[in-house]
Amino acid sequence: MKLVAYYSRADENYFGGSIRNISKGNTEKVAEMIADITGADLFKIEQVKPYSYDYHTCTDEAKKDKQNNARPELVNDIDISKYDEIYLGYPNYWGTMPMAVYTFLESGDFEGKIIHPFCTHEGSGLSNTENDIRRMCNAKVEKGLSIIGSHVDNSRTSIEKWIKG
Repeated sequence: MKLVAYYSRADENYFGGSIRNISKGNTEKVAEMIADITGADLFKIEQVKPYSYDYHTCTDEAKKDKQNNARPELVNDIDISKYDEIYLGYPNYWGTMPMAVYTFLESGDFEGKIIHPFCTHEGSGLSNTENDIRRMCNAKVEKGLSIIGSHVDNSRTSIEKWIKG
């Protein structure tokens, strides 16, 4: 079975030089496309204490969490034992994944699983996230996909090509 686990943030977001308000996060949009293409289950990684609606405050909070190596408490957990493949999505925060994704990865046994990382960003790509995931869990980490956030709505063809290899 396949799972799409993702962390996404709506509210104020940065898009190619400007801040806009969005009702659904870019990573969530990509996660939904992947689930539609693969038939995978969806799981949203959510913090008990979400980051601020305001973009600048959010980035300050996320940066502080990264500096403190924080592990935010999650709203829900999921039994990943029934999944063989996991598509793991996140925005690129400060060159890595949001710390809530680290909480998620530390909460389960990923031994023998295949992880397909994907991220949204506005210029940083995957950074070192594939290696971050490899260091955190005993899973096979495949080549990831990075999508510029402002291009997400037109990315289905790229997503399909990535999934098909």
